[in-house]
Parts: sequence; C-alpha cells; structure tokens
Amino acid sequence: MKRVLITLMSICVWGVEAFACTGISLSAEDGSYIQGRTIENSKMSLLSEYVIIPRGESLSSFTPVNADGMKFKAKYGVVGLSVVQKEFIAEGINEKGLSAGLFFFPNYGGYKPFVEIDEYYTIGDLQLVQWMLTQFSSVDEVIEGLETVRVAGLDALAVVHWRIADASGRQVVLEFEDGVPLVYENVVGVITNSPSFDWHLTNLNNYVNLFSGDAPDKMMGEFRVSPIGGNSGFLGLPGDATPPSRFVRAAFYKETAPRLATAEKTVMQCFHILNNFDIPIGTEHEIGKAPDLPSGTQWTSVIDLTNRKVYYKTFRNNTIRCIDLSSINFAKVKYQSHPLDELEKQPIEMIKVK
Repeated sequence: MKRVLITLMSICVWGVEAFACTGISLSAEDGSYIQGRTIENSKMSLLSEYVIIPRGESLSSFTPVNADGMKFKAKYGVVGLSVVQKEFIAEGINEKGLSAGLFFFPNYGGYKPFVEIDEYYTIGDLQLVQWMLTQFSSVDEVIEGLETVRVAGLDALAVVHWRIADASGRQVVLEFEDGVPLVYENVVGVITNSPSFDWHLTNLNNYVNLFSGDAPDKMMGEFRVSPIGGNSGFLGLPGDATPPSRFVRAAFYKETAPRLATAEKTVMQCFHILNNFDIPIGTEHEIGKAPDLPSGTQWTSVIDLTNRKVYYKTFRNNTIRCIDLSSINFAKVKYQSHPLDELEKQPIEMIKVK
C-alpha cells in the first residue's frame, strides 16, 4: 500500500497544475438526465481504467500516512472511471442512478488536518467518490452521510471538489474550505476547477451581454456597422483554457443547446459540446518541451443517469464505448478493473471506392 500511495503522490505533485476538467449536464425531451465531463493531464498518462464494484464488496480507504483508513462495504453496485489506480474513481454511477465525480480544486479548498486517532472514520479525498457511490442512492443521503466521516487530503497539492447528482436531475457541488463542507446547488449545471463554485456564478455576470445568434446592425454616424460573420452575439466569449473561461464557455454552450428528443441523442450532443474543451498538447508547455501525448484531454465521459449507462472515449481512441449497468449482475460480478483502451490506437475505417 505504501509503494502505491507514494506513486500517487509523485503524480499529484508533478501534474496537479495540468488538470483542467470541465463538466456539463443536459436533459432530453423524454425526461432523461445526462452528465458529461472531460479529464485532463498534459504531462503524463493517468493510467485510467473502468472499474466494476459489486454489492457486498469490502473496501477501505487510504490515509495521508499510508495506513488503512475507514472500512466499508458496498451497498450498491458501481461502474466508475478511475485515475492512477482503481480506488480513485474520478467519475461514476451506481445502480440506483447516483452519480459523482471529482474535479481538482487547487489553491482554494482545504480539509481538516489528519489525526491518526480518527483514521477509522477517515476517507481519503480521492476515494470519496468510491465511498459515496457504494453507500448512497440520492444527493440527500450523501449530504447526510458526510456528517459521519472525516475527509482527508492524500496530498497537500491535490485538493479536489465534487459534482454529485441523482436521477431526479438534482445536482450539487461539494467543496471543503478550512475543513468545513460547503454544498452548493448547481443551478447552471456546469463545473470546472478553481476558484470556488460561488465565485464562478458571480463571474457569469461579467458576460450578461452574450447571446446566441447574430448581433444587429447599428449606425455609427452615417457608417453602418454589420457583423462580419455568424455567431456575433458570442463576441467576447473567452476562449482560453483557464477554469473561469471554461466555466463561462460551458455555461453558454449548455444554455443555448437545443433540447433533443432522446437520451442517446443528448449523449452525443454532450460529446460534441465537450469537444470544444479538448486541450491541445503544447499549449501548457514551453516550445519543444511538450510530452509525447496526443492530447491534454485524456478522456471524455458521458453518463446517462436515467438509463444507467456510462459512455466514454479516450485521447488515443475516439470511438465511443458504453457500459450498460442493466447488463451487470452486481450480486455475482467480481470486483475488477480494466484499461479504458484494449489497444491504444485509433481505429481508422478504410473506404473502398467502387
């Protein structure tokens, strides 16, 4: 356990500033509720896997001193997508339709100092998603359950915050400041990284001038000023990859997206919107020092909370894959994890011209 956790620490210390996750949510006309997100690291591979946790599985948490923390047993089956190792689920859903995901939150959040005497009810921050999804069926249950645990940071630089939602469409953001848990109703259905969620909401007021479509012509004296091209109503939309800019951009893309008829169409719509948040390798590095990675966005996932389906694609294979929770017998399946890509290569379909 000590060796594995030290490996995690080294990744967090070297790569935390390269994380740039973006999350959105959409609803379909048929009532389906969908959530999507990206996960980034532009310095190294996150070694991500898909993880299956059966009902009844005995689990335990790491702590900052490498000892076993809180022990718990899975009440619900879970499908999740992990980073670094299978215990650290970054995004997932359980068989009841509860979904949760972690987003890095450096320089703003903070937990209570870890005390070894409290380890029996301590849960590491990178395992909080695993704990929430195996224990609860609704947002309300999660909020109540948080009163029974102490969340500890596994590394000082790797503070995170969380998006939590259930199949009803309710979504909240959980942040810790000075050890105090703060729960925000996510009324815009968007999340990125630092600063705090309430700051991002206030910042949206700076973009009240933006609207979909084209700006009208106007006269400046005797000179007519006209839009040069389409979408001029979005002039001023920030295009950089900082968390505040991504939050604003995601909020306006989500708000102007048409509501589609079905869950499957909405899932595809989520993927298309999130394509706008792919981070090209090289933008966060000095010239000539970018690593050999195809993208800073390592994978994109979309979860259908209503129909209990997990979709994902990766930076090495943009083919969309799906795990249907209804096809899994969580009473009999084994606890397991597998790489997101069987083969780290993009399939290319060759067209035969007749």
